[in-house]
Amino acid sequence: MTYDEFLEEYDEMTYRFKGVSMNPLLKEGRDLFTVRRKKPDERLKRYDVALYHRGKDYVLHRVIKVLPDGHYVILGDNCINKEYQTTDDDIIGIMTSFIRKGRVYTVEDARYKLYVRVHMLLTPLRILYQRAKGWLFRRLHHKR
Repeated sequence: MTYDEFLEEYDEMTYRFKGVSMNPLLKEGRDLFTVRRKKPDERLKRYDVALYHRGKDYVLHRVIKVLPDGHYVILGDNCINKEYQTTDDDIIGIMTSFIRKGRVYTVEDARYKLYVRVHMLLTPLRILYQRAKGWLFRRLHHKR
């Protein structure tokens, strides 16, 4: 059963997070996340975390901007490259909570909201740091 089919039938699912794209919020092998099915006419809001299709893959990333043309700008919390082509047709779910070390945190939790605000405030600096680190790494390895 695909995620699409599961959400269509049960409206909600909890799943173990895989990957590093949502660090430090979600860590692979440690955290679970819960998403609810996105309603057909529903628009996401800035900072919602969307479960969506990218080709054949399922991806869980944050909406950082809602565009008037129906597209979203999306970025993983640990990523540096923004995605611009995601639409409502790609999105199947919206994160409602996550479980870390047995404790449930909802997206309405004050600590979660503080994390989002601080993380998004620091995102330009984080991206600049990661790009500078990559540039330096390439320069040092190119000289050899």
